[in-house]
Amino acid sequence: MPIKDVFLPLVGEPSKPALAAIETCVAAAADLGAKITAFAVEEDILVRPKVVISSDLDNSAQAQAVRSVTRAQDLLNAFRTAASRLGIRADSQLHKLQAEAIASAVAERARYSDLTLVPVKANDSRSERLIEQLIFESGRPLLLCPEAHADKLRVEFENVMIAWDHSARAARAVGDALPILQAAASVRIVTVTDEQTDDVMRSGAGLVDHLREHGVPASFEPVRIDGSSIGKVLGSWAGEHAIDAIVMGAYQHSRLNEIVWGGVTKTVIGEPPCWVMMSH
Repeated sequence: MPIKDVFLPLVGEPSKPALAAIETCVAAAADLGAKITAFAVEEDILVRPKVVISSDLDNSAQAQAVRSVTRAQDLLNAFRTAASRLGIRADSQLHKLQAEAIASAVAERARYSDLTLVPVKANDSRSERLIEQLIFESGRPLLLCPEAHADKLRVEFENVMIAWDHSARAARAVGDALPILQAAASVRIVTVTDEQTDDVMRSGAGLVDHLREHGVPASFEPVRIDGSSIGKVLGSWAGEHAIDAIVMGAYQHSRLNEIVWGGVTKTVIGEPPCWVMMSH
């Protein structure tokens, strides 16, 4: 199914990297030929009614509320400017939500789109919570845009890597990414393992055969871990081979296991090396 309707949550500070990521996400949606809908969030901060003698706490809350409105408007303005410049079909929404309700509201809205584009601030707990909620509650694939590299990212996904671990989640990610894979010039399937068993090789070859039936010529190769972590190996390999986007399944182990002990998904969403498309 082609990607025709994409969703862009706008949450957080309008920093220079964040604004660059918004522009890059809009450009990526334009390259896909999709409509894009922005969902900006103004945080609902409790401000007590004014009294004769105002407390410092009340003044602080009021200042935070004003800053929240300004941040949301700055993010929306950046989105609208980029959409207008690129001539893409676009819609925008502004919502006032309490902090604890933001992630669930974003995930619920994401269910009505083919793909959610997510600007990611590196090693930021708020970004990670939002991504985790989208992974587990939206039922839709995500495309992560690292703010740190946003001004250097290509929006044409010519060189794509599939992080293949033979799991159901990875298979789901491949299915969700088919429109991107079919448009790519190069698709490379990578399994990170220190054991190149017959099962590993058969699985990789099987995926190559499957993609060929969809008009996607792909190659397969196992890559050694060599004492590193799988997430770091994927990031290094992507950098060394000029990969534009990684396709991968999210949370192979239990969510609690990865949150407590770390894991591939946790590593990648903490600091995406390039565009990363994830499905669960």
